[in-house]
Amino acid sequence: MRADPSGTYPASAGILFGLGLGGFFDGIVLHQLLQWHHMLSSWYPPTTLENLRLNTLWDGIFHSATYIFVILAVYRLWQAARRGQVFWSGKLIWGTGFIGWGAFNLVEGLIDHHLLGIHHVNELVGTGARQVWDVAFLVWGAAMLIAGSWLWRWGARDHQAKAVLLR
Repeated sequence: MRADPSGTYPASAGILFGLGLGGFFDGIVLHQLLQWHHMLSSWYPPTTLENLRLNTLWDGIFHSATYIFVILAVYRLWQAARRGQVFWSGKLIWGTGFIGWGAFNLVEGLIDHHLLGIHHVNELVGTGARQVWDVAFLVWGAAMLIAGSWLWRWGARDHQAKAVLLR
């Protein structure tokens, strides 16, 4: 589809999509593939079958929430596209997606890793090294948020420039 300079871009769709992808990456890569942590693994280490079941349940609840973010993103994008005047832009979708993913990392990292301490990014390393991984997770989130904001502004300028040409 071509970009419609007279249209708008549903930023909420990209942000929700980024939140969902950030959650999926965390849950699939860090929880399942690398098995560095589970949702409650600092409070309930998965050293017993009962604790592993509890962590797996909460991993599933977490994945369900991220799935809902993606469904809402698709719905929001579909809703805007049905109106027929959407400004389609790779810069805007990637920018808002990175904003959402970065926000996910910052909120999840600050609350779960630092404030509540329910888990840490990498619980397979020594206690001192866990802090390094947790801070790196926040830095990665901040970098994504900054890059996304930059792309979003760049896409918005393109949109304004094309809209001016139409007038």
